[in-house]
Amino acid sequence: MNTSDKAASGRRATISDVARQAGVSPGTVSNAMTGARRVDEHTRARIDAAIAQLNYVPNLSARSVRTGRVNSIAVLSSMPSAVSAGTSRLGFMMEIAASAAIAAIEHNMALVLVPPLPDPEATLRNIPFDGALLIEPARDDPFLDLLRRRSTPVVAIGTPPDSTMAHVDLNYGATTELLIRHLHDSGARCFPLIIGASDRASYAVTEQAYRAHATQQGMRPQVIRVPEHRGEGGARDAICQALHENPGIDGVLVPVDALATGVMQGLRDLGRSVPGDVRVVTRYDGLRARSEVPALTAVDLHLDVVAGQAISLLLRVVAGTAGADEVVHAPPPALVTRPSSGG
Repeated sequence: MNTSDKAASGRRATISDVARQAGVSPGTVSNAMTGARRVDEHTRARIDAAIAQLNYVPNLSARSVRTGRVNSIAVLSSMPSAVSAGTSRLGFMMEIAASAAIAAIEHNMALVLVPPLPDPEATLRNIPFDGALLIEPARDDPFLDLLRRRSTPVVAIGTPPDSTMAHVDLNYGATTELLIRHLHDSGARCFPLIIGASDRASYAVTEQAYRAHATQQGMRPQVIRVPEHRGEGGARDAICQALHENPGIDGVLVPVDALATGVMQGLRDLGRSVPGDVRVVTRYDGLRARSEVPALTAVDLHLDVVAGQAISLLLRVVAGTAGADEVVHAPPPALVTRPSSGG
């Protein structure tokens, strides 16, 4: 009885049956299905034809027991809901997750989306995954601590405070310089930097670039740190206080989009027009930036590409073919000019 006859008899086809039908080894079939190693297109076509002819369905439970893997990847963020939820609707995270899900499926992996949680350890205790993408972790990030204690391979999206872990570099410095240059070119000469108060590399690098510009231009630097849990309300209060102390402010650099929305609320409360009196720019070109009135000048971070880069790097970390501190660089940021800065 040949392989096709066995399949027709009702017996469930095995990976060995597929291998015999395609004229390859079971290992090659496994590589073609999991993406663990490259298989040339001609061989893959024979394997696909054999799978279709035999109606082969892999036994995922058996594979999990054999390999110790569950073929899933988690995407996590510790950014508080006051910043990431609301109008943002987890926008930054969801944009990454949508593209990461496509990239993961291409490697026969599922994606587990884990929004900010008050007690991540209790929630994730019984949820298995092979690796994790951690979005812009803070130094005391609860997810990072949990992943390390679980010995879970992890790739950060954005430079982590501890830069010895694998990550995709989001070009924090270049992005900040792009926004600062645009503010300056649009005529702003006195503008504070409003950032979150957590210890994140994105804030530290942004502040460094801002202070360098202030020194170069002879501008008095004003860095305002808003506790992330206060979200829009904290940023609204911050800009109102800043303008009370310095009515000459003519611009605001506020990288976090939720804080930018709060700044816009504060400016409206004070009767300041945007961009007539004050120009406002933010980093992430998401829902908040596009729906604000006037719409906010922001930056295209190419998050669809970044997500694919992160998945590829994570799979190599899981497989042991990438260093635990390997860095991949995102495409250069691109300014998206909108009315908030006079564009």
